[in-house]
Amino acid sequence: MADYYETLSVGRTATDDEIKGAYRKLAMRWHPDRNNGSQESEEKFKELTEAYDVLRDPNKRAAYDRYGEAGLRAGGAPGGFHHFDLSEALNVFMRDFGFGTMFNDAREGGSVRTGADVKISVQLTLQEVASGVEKTVSLKLLEPCDRCHGQGAEPGSNAQVCQSCGGAGEVRRAQRSFFGQFITVAPCPTCKGEGSVIASPCKKCRGEGRQRADREIKVQVPAGVATGQYMTLRGVGNAGARGGPRGDIHVVFDVADDPRFERDGEDLYTEVLSTYAQLVFGADITIPTVSGSVVLSVPAGTQSGQIFHLRGRGLPRVNTSGTGDLHVRVQLWTPDRLTEREEELIKDLAQVQKSVPIDRGKTFWTRMRDALGA
Repeated sequence: MADYYETLSVGRTATDDEIKGAYRKLAMRWHPDRNNGSQESEEKFKELTEAYDVLRDPNKRAAYDRYGEAGLRAGGAPGGFHHFDLSEALNVFMRDFGFGTMFNDAREGGSVRTGADVKISVQLTLQEVASGVEKTVSLKLLEPCDRCHGQGAEPGSNAQVCQSCGGAGEVRRAQRSFFGQFITVAPCPTCKGEGSVIASPCKKCRGEGRQRADREIKVQVPAGVATGQYMTLRGVGNAGARGGPRGDIHVVFDVADDPRFERDGEDLYTEVLSTYAQLVFGADITIPTVSGSVVLSVPAGTQSGQIFHLRGRGLPRVNTSGTGDLHVRVQLWTPDRLTEREEELIKDLAQVQKSVPIDRGKTFWTRMRDALGA
C-alpha cells in the first residue's frame, strides 16, 4: 500500500496549500494528455489524485493518519472510500484547477455518454448488520432499447459520421493570450459531442438507444455497516445513450434502531434490571445479544449501575477483522406494587437497615474515574 504523503512528495505536517501545490505540479507532469495517453501516466495520475483527494479532506486525512487506508475503508471518513478510475481523477483535476479540456489533443473519436448514476437506500436491522446479508432491490433503470439494441438507429440503418467535426465529437479553437497560444476544445454543436448523427432514429426509443424498465439487483451488504455509509456498484446503473457504458449505483445504508441497544461504532450498550436479592447474593442473568442471548454471572455484592464488559459480543468491524464489545449495565429494579408478603419483608428489612453505611466503599463515579484512569 502506497504512502499518500510519499506519493505527493510532501511531509506529514504539510499545509493544505503545500498539498495542493505538490499535486498540481505532479499532475501536470503525469497528465495522460501530456503523455500520449500512456498506461504508465494514467496509473501514476490516478495514484496522485487518490492521494490528493484524501489529504485535502480534513476528515479523510485524520482517518488516514490514524488508521492508514484501512480507516478509509472502514468508514473512518464520511461516506466510505474507493479507489479512483481515470474519469474520476480527470474530473477532480479539472474541477480544482479549471483547466477544462486544454490538453485533449491526444483524444480521438466522439464522446461517449455514460449513463447517470443512481442512488438507492437499503434498510437494515441490527441483526442483519451483525451477520451481513444479501438484499434484493427492485428499481427502474434505463436499459438498452430492445428494438435498436441500444444504438438509437432504426433497424436497417446506421449512424453517419458527423460532417461538422469529422467524427471527432469536438471542435478546436486556437486563442492567443499574454502567455502564448492555447488550444481550447468544445463539444461539436451538430452531434452534441457524439461524433455521429442518426438520420433515421429508432421509433421505439426515439433515437435515445435506451428505455426505462424494471430491474432487480442484488446487494451484498458487508457485516458491520452503519447508517450513512455506502457502497458503489460499478457499471450496473443506467445504460448510457446510444451504446454508452452504464453508470454506477450508490447504495446508502439505513440501519433501524434496536430498542435493546445503543450503538457506538462496533460497541453495543444495554441495560438489564435485577432484583435486590440478585445483587446481594449474586445470580445468573440472561443478557440479550444481537443474535440471541448470553448468561452473565453477576457476583454477590454487585452495586446497582455496575457495568460489565462482554468481549466480542458487539458488532463486526466493517471491512476488517475484529468484533466490538457488549457493555451491560445492571440496574436495580424497584417494583411499582408489592404483595402483602413482600411489603412485610421489606418493612422488616427497613428495621434492620435503617441507613446507608458511612464508609460504603467506592461510589459509582469513583469507579468510573478509576476505569478511565483519571
